Amino acid sequence: MNKIPMTAAGAKKLEQELHDLKSVQRPQVIEAIAEARAHGDLKENAEYQEAKRQQSFIEGRILEVEAKLASAQIIDVTKLPHNGRVVFGATINLINTDTEEEVRYQIVGEDEADIKLNKISVGSPIARALIGKEEGDVVNVQTPAGVIEYELTKVEYI
Repeated sequence: MNKIPMTAAGAKKLEQELHDLKSVQRPQVIEAIAEARAHGDLKENAEYQEAKRQQSFIEGRILEVEAKLASAQIIDVTKLPHNGRVVFGATINLINTDTEEEVRYQIVGEDEADIKLNKISVGSPIARALIGKEEGDVVNVQTPAGVIEYELTKVEYI
């Protein structure tokens, strides 16, 4: 089975979601089904149908989260040697050499990526171009808009 890289924070978030699904949402939907059953005819009972649909969704999500956690290779970047090299989980500062615009990203797993939180997927063009580079390096990143040149100014393991 292929291991999928995941940060320790990403794994913790999935574990919390799994706990919520199993200990809060699952019991609530079971109670809703029981209550809807008490109303009689199940064929025309919209509450029952909705509760069953919700139960199906919750059970599917539980299986999905469990599978992700089972195949995760959890990487705690704070325990890696701090050598200024870009690795999975590192937080990096870049300066666009053309516009002088500074950006900050953390390289995370596919499921953790969220550009609004400045978390980019390890499979993204920027991350692929940066992995293995060191502070001070200049990196060319192929984007849909063309090649962008960045200077790698800082690498943090937080």
